[in-house]
This record gives sequence, structure tokens and C-alpha cells, in this order.
Amino acid sequence: MTVAYIFPGQGSQFAGMGRELAEHSAAARAVFAEADDALGFSLSELCFEGPEAALQLTENTQPAILTASVAALRAMEAEGLPSPAFVAGHSLGEYSALVASGALTLKDAVRTVRARGRYMQEAVPVGVGAMAAILGADAETVADACREAAQGEVCSPANVNSPKQIVIAGHAAAVERAMEILKVRGAKRAVKLQVSAPFHCALMQPAQDRLSADLEQVEFADLSVPLVCNVDAIAIRGGDEARQSLVRQVSSPVRWLESVQFLATAGVETFVEVGPGKVLAGLVRQTLPDARCLNVADAASLEAAATALGESQAASGGN
Repeated sequence: MTVAYIFPGQGSQFAGMGRELAEHSAAARAVFAEADDALGFSLSELCFEGPEAALQLTENTQPAILTASVAALRAMEAEGLPSPAFVAGHSLGEYSALVASGALTLKDAVRTVRARGRYMQEAVPVGVGAMAAILGADAETVADACREAAQGEVCSPANVNSPKQIVIAGHAAAVERAMEILKVRGAKRAVKLQVSAPFHCALMQPAQDRLSADLEQVEFADLSVPLVCNVDAIAIRGGDEARQSLVRQVSSPVRWLESVQFLATAGVETFVEVGPGKVLAGLVRQTLPDARCLNVADAASLEAAATALGESQAASGGN
């Protein structure tokens, strides 16, 4: 049985995330306490109680999702769930994956992603940029439409999530033009996303430059578990490789479809989404309809995953 742990990014936040798991697991509670101490304010209260408006601010969203994901991971470890053969994370989730692999401490990760969120928000004035989800158009069609729509502005694929879903980002007017072009060219839907900034495009270069300076001051260990990184969709093991991947990731597209395909080729049969939501499990199924997908976000899903993985491990002779 070959398992990958996958970690969610933005879009998975909601008031109450992690609360029930923290009540159930001492290991999860310890993660929230460590994050509170590292940040100097009660992130746990924000995660557990909201308010939603504060949680939606990207400088809060990013450390909140990371902490909830690592709390779920530590609860899994405390229950003795099988270790993964690979880890991967979608955008912000790559930080959670690096904590899981031992490359980053939680303290460094949570402080870094809070700054990352602030830098991303400040890179582009509100209203200047936009993102849109394109459903039912292939990558080549989307890329061509973005090039045609740019007209001297920025417009490009930002998240290549599955064969059925690609997110584009850039200047608001250019994104609108691309949406209209893609509707004409057969896309099933083109939906503007409610986001605070146009992530993973060239407009994020100022944020990337600021984050690069921060990441140079953070200690990265070599990874105990290989990470399939967003920017190249290949497995890496070196700490310096991980650092550079996080830098390049800010203005580069998330190659999630290729990352999932890489994991499948490497023999991964079971994907466990670790943290709030089930977005990534859905994207995996769009790419690999026969894949086994589990998630761990609360006590009930932890118990279900432990049972399922335990049965699979027994059936495969403990391998």
C-alpha cells in the first residue's frame, strides 16, 4: 500500500476548523498552542470561533489553514496511521507538507505564511487583479485564450488543477476578456472567484521578492519524505530545493494535475487529504477516477481513515 499525504491551500478555511479535533486530540491541541505562541496572538480562537471576516483575510487564512492541517497530521501520527511515501500540498499546502517532511518547523512555517499572505495582499491593489475558474476546457485552449486576452496586461493559467478545472489570474480586465473568449471556445463554465488577490501570476512578483528575502533567513532541513513540488511537479528531497520551490511558487502556476499524475506513476494508490475540507480529494478523483481518497479533518474522519488504512495495511501484509 503506497500512500501520499496531500495538504490543502486557500479556499478550505471556515470558522470552527480544527476545533473538534483539538478537543479530541492532545497532539492537535499542542499544535494550536505552539502556533499561538509563535504568532503572539490567539490563532486558535480565530480558527475555532471566527469571525469569518477576519478569517478571510489572507494573512490570517494562510497560518490558519497551515495550523489546522498540521494539527490533523499530528493527530494522525499519535494514532499510529501509516507514514506516507510522498507528501504534496496545493500552493499554501506545500508549507504544511514541508512541516510533515521535517524540512520546516511549525514555528517558522506559520510565521512565514502569515508574512506571505500580507505580501500577496499588498502586491496588487484591491480590484486591480482577478482570478476565474475555467471548467471544461483543456490546458492548451486556456493558455491560448489567456495570451489573446492579455493585450499588454497579465493573464495566465494560475492553477492547473485537473483535466476539468483550470484557474486563471491576472489583471481584472484581461481575466474578463479571457473568460469571454473561453465561453465562445466551448468552456462549460467560466466563474469569477472571490479572492483577495490574483495569486500565482506575474503580478505577484513583488510578493515573491519580499518572501525570498524572508525564506533566506529560515532554516530548511533535508526532507525525510519526498515532496512533489508545485512548480515542477517532480519529487524533491533537498532543503535548499524546497526553499527555492517556495520562492518560485508565488508567481508560478500550481501544477497540481501533473503532480497527481506523477504520484500515480510513482505507485501511489491512496491519497489522504490532511486538513480542512475535501477540495483536493475531489481534484484527485477528476484526474484519477479510480484513486482511493480519504481525508482527516476531525475526530470522525480520523477514525475512518485509521480504520481504512489499517485494513489496507493488513491486506497488503503490512507493507
